[in-house]
Amino acid sequence: MKTFLSLFFVLFGLPLHSQNQDSINVLNASHEQRTQEIAKRISAHYIAPAIAAKIDSALRSDTKSGIFNNLTKEAFAKSLTAYLRRVGNDQHFFVKYLPNYQANSPKPDSKRQQEQDRITNSLENFGFEEVRRLEGNVGYIKHTGFVEPASGERTLAAVMDFIANTNALILDLRSNGGGDNGMVLLWCSYFFANKTNLYETRFRAKNTTVQNWTQGTVRGAKYLGKPLTILTNKRTFSAAEALAYVLQSHQIATVVGEQTAGAANPVEPFIINNEYLLLIPVGEVRSTITKTNWEHRGVTPDEKTTSENALTQAHLLALRAVLAKKQRCELPETDLRELIQRLEGK
Repeated sequence: MKTFLSLFFVLFGLPLHSQNQDSINVLNASHEQRTQEIAKRISAHYIAPAIAAKIDSALRSDTKSGIFNNLTKEAFAKSLTAYLRRVGNDQHFFVKYLPNYQANSPKPDSKRQQEQDRITNSLENFGFEEVRRLEGNVGYIKHTGFVEPASGERTLAAVMDFIANTNALILDLRSNGGGDNGMVLLWCSYFFANKTNLYETRFRAKNTTVQNWTQGTVRGAKYLGKPLTILTNKRTFSAAEALAYVLQSHQIATVVGEQTAGAANPVEPFIINNEYLLLIPVGEVRSTITKTNWEHRGVTPDEKTTSENALTQAHLLALRAVLAKKQRCELPETDLRELIQRLEGK
């Protein structure tokens, strides 16, 4: 789970568009036929019509010129992923070769699928890499990816119960590759006293808008009215950016570290020729606070520093707040001041 791609929820439980819905019934199509089908899907579903038209035109032209000739199927998928991200300036595009995909294979029922997802996600502790208490009674959570809430809510509750009595909290999202939107909303629910509409998502092809709310109650202890710092770097992506952006814009969290990747818009999966998985950004997120999002810009830290120094900087912020508020911790005030000086020396 070191690089938890936002497509994780696609590969583990999200229904895919089958051959009968969104793909050509040709199993051995040429690269040109495949790219034509991909261009067609992007034109119909990509959130920005002007960019979709640009990709469509460029892809058809460049394919005819032979840029994908003499590539294996695996290499074609990797090359096309890089091509779509470059031309569309969107890191959410993704193409993967599926050698063992079976369009007509029976799909597990929802309960069985949830259990399969839970078992798979449990092997990496549902994205929770590390949870501990730092000196000065500061909580620390290293989170590497967002699983669906049905799998991860119990572990999240246990984590939040563990750090409930700390004076401040550091949430480390460095190199977190994103994941399930529902887990973002569940995470946020721990930092809001009441149900709150955080952002809306507009889907172009469906012509619908969905509101994204926190929960009023959660399984574990809420973390309210205490300093929260979120660590980011250049590899903080998608759902991880959403958590940082939302809590920062609501003035609940301070973001420390590097500018994030800048991938806001949700994706939808399509199966091409029963051989390739194609992810297309199909929706546009809009914050209820900022009226925009972090697409192409990323989340801007309140305090910029290198990824390597972010934790030390965040720990310092927390300790200074403990000292300024004269909060009790396991350290006498003299030891607390010495700890701050040592960290400042780094």
